[in-house]
Amino acid sequence: MLSISIIVAIIAAIAIGYKTKINTGIIAIVFAYVIGSFVMGMSAKQVILAWPIKTMFIIFSVSLFYNFALVNGTLDKLARHLLYACRKHPALLPFALYLAATVIAGLGAGFFTVIAFMAPITLMICEESKMDKLIGAVAVNFGALSGGNFMTSGLGVVFISLMDEAGYSEQSFMFTAVIFAASIVFALIVISIFKYVPVKNRKIGEGIVYEKPEPLNRVQRVNFNLMLAMIVIVLFFPIAHIILPDSSWITYVNKRMDVGLVAIVFSFIALLLDLAPQNEVISKIPWKTIIMISGVGMLIAVAIEAGTINALSAWAGSNLPIWSIPIVFTLIGAFMSFFSSTTGVVCPALFPLVPELSATTGISPLLIFACIVLGAQATAISPFSSGGSLILGSVPTDEERDHMFSRLLFIAVPVCIGLIVIFNIVLSFIL
Repeated sequence: MLSISIIVAIIAAIAIGYKTKINTGIIAIVFAYVIGSFVMGMSAKQVILAWPIKTMFIIFSVSLFYNFALVNGTLDKLARHLLYACRKHPALLPFALYLAATVIAGLGAGFFTVIAFMAPITLMICEESKMDKLIGAVAVNFGALSGGNFMTSGLGVVFISLMDEAGYSEQSFMFTAVIFAASIVFALIVISIFKYVPVKNRKIGEGIVYEKPEPLNRVQRVNFNLMLAMIVIVLFFPIAHIILPDSSWITYVNKRMDVGLVAIVFSFIALLLDLAPQNEVISKIPWKTIIMISGVGMLIAVAIEAGTINALSAWAGSNLPIWSIPIVFTLIGAFMSFFSSTTGVVCPALFPLVPELSATTGISPLLIFACIVLGAQATAISPFSSGGSLILGSVPTDEERDHMFSRLLFIAVPVCIGLIVIFNIVLSFIL
């Protein structure tokens, strides 16, 4: 009965948040407090300690550092340079948009930031080139997701943190790298289908005028070099440890390497170099996302304490055919993400199921993690989700917005769900 109550609370938190627009994390904290303290007998201190400090710190610190590049225009100018570099191949315009969004997100801008400043540029380019705006929306959406999945970017660091909490700290970096690679392959498949299957979309990109962007100024060059330096430092030791597991000094440093703390060091350097105003950089930290992820994390911690997660895993392992589990978790992730955030709701709710489910069924935990993430991201373009809503907000007129709403809902989402189910079935034979 207790487990059922907690499951109902999780669903209710998502539904109430969606209906009222109140941050889901705040609602989840209320449920965690009421159920944890007054039903389960946890002390108030135990409930407060359920706040996922590490996850919150990583999101805070990484976004703090990359906000310098956002504020001083480095990210915007890099995107324009990437698009300009593809000017001689107009037919590949959707892939150029995807590449630009992927690189900018991979450099640490994060999914929401990339969509927010790339969507208006993309729709303008679509207008000039007579390209279907749905293709542009799909390209920039999946580019922001692919780049965000990179191990040092916004989504990737959350995946690693949640996997660490699920007990996979030794494999979390490698698991996230595989998810990053799989998301790129899937995105290219989706964009290719939208680009080449409809005959009218096969000739696009002609007639567009590419204006040469100004070169990076001194501050932007310094900021870009700092971003590259941080990525190299954060990636070098985990990769070196995989290649040379017996090296004592690499093992020593790798155990002490933390992307959040490294980001704080680089933020301090950026402040010393005066790369952007401190107050403006801090104001752009995604506090709403932090509250959402941390609040849901508290409720999930209460669920773990109550044994709900183990019970759900045991039920799925004993009642679902083993072959169907990757498909089921793909569809669950897709359905949840249709209305909510992948990192804020879907992954914190489903990742804790993986260890017990993997042990019960023998399915690779990496496969289940990948199905959850890729399934959720397949519907991130839904007009009810954050990505789709940001794209809709960039459409200039009400008439076009209504048209785009219908196409996102009735074309993009069903196609992406169908493709991700097929993709993850194939992935189950590989992982």
